[in-house]
Amino acid sequence: MKLLTATKITQGYRQNDFDWCVEGELVHIGVVCARDEGDPDGGCGCGRAFAGLNSHRATTTAMVREVPGFTEEDYTEAVRSSLEQQGYDASNAEHEAAGLRALVRDWPVGAIVERRLDEIVVRQVARP
Repeated sequence: MKLLTATKITQGYRQNDFDWCVEGELVHIGVVCARDEGDPDGGCGCGRAFAGLNSHRATTTAMVREVPGFTEEDYTEAVRSSLEQQGYDASNAEHEAAGLRALVRDWPVGAIVERRLDEIVVRQVARP
């Protein structure tokens, strides 16, 4: 299954890039605080970041990777568990996981993406 994961590749492309996730960990699109809601380059950084499902840390770069043996149910559970661990309502975990799978569906394995609030675009395609 193709999934969105944290990566250090292309860090530094933007001056305000950061990566505090574990390389290869599953990520999702986290919430944006009031400080960044109108500007992805705001002081917080959440408007340009992906959130690690395990580390609960953030990165401005994510890579589409093929994760062998991972099922849709596994992915939904990973999203649900992460949300619960952070005190968020996990009732939309299945919907969120489906949306993330749909997001990466047409991107090749190795695509490096960045987030600019609600827009997620490919920076480059690397060899996985």
